[in-house]
Amino acid sequence: MSTSSQLDNRLKLCADFVRSGAKLADIGTDHAYLPVWLCRVGRCPCAVAADINPEPLKRGQSTIIESGMSDRIETRLSDGLKEIKCDEADDIVIAGMGGELIAKILSECSFATDNSKHFILQPMTKSEELIAWLCENGFKILKQDCCVASGKCYTVLLVKYSGEKHSADELYCYLGELSPKSNETHLRFVEGHLNRLSKQAVGDVRFAVLADKIREKIYDND
Repeated sequence: MSTSSQLDNRLKLCADFVRSGAKLADIGTDHAYLPVWLCRVGRCPCAVAADINPEPLKRGQSTIIESGMSDRIETRLSDGLKEIKCDEADDIVIAGMGGELIAKILSECSFATDNSKHFILQPMTKSEELIAWLCENGFKILKQDCCVASGKCYTVLLVKYSGEKHSADELYCYLGELSPKSNETHLRFVEGHLNRLSKQAVGDVRFAVLADKIREKIYDND
């Protein structure tokens, strides 16, 4: 992807959840395509592009320089959000990593409980574990959507801290705020859960029971 091209569907969906005028932090930025695009189209006035590894950060720096955005986007070596200050970002994107790692990054963030912040989360795996963690730690899912990119189906969650902590319903962990009955892309994502549960059920019948509950929920006519 060149710096002049559009984002792929996965990053575009993340971008769609970013508020106009928000200062951005992109965690796990890799090539820095997302902050460059958001700053170039005027959605964000400035951004911090962060990554835990130096090599991806170098790729991001190259993208930023090529795009002429060096005055608006800063790269930073950071383990999650540890090197990001509270006043540097309004909207924080954490994308392209497992749900467990995203939960860990949020748990270690000093300003995660600031309810003025929006977190845009794109788990590559185990979204159900991320949703369970969010519920148990006082975060509310404001919006959730799905997209298909390079033949794979992804979900993106927009969340903020509400302070209301509760144990997540098992079905909610898998369905979240999706509408698989009325949205084909949402259904495709949930069916991915069902496929994985069916494989897990070979070793544990509890996964088969859970899969049946999800099927009943998404395929009934109520």
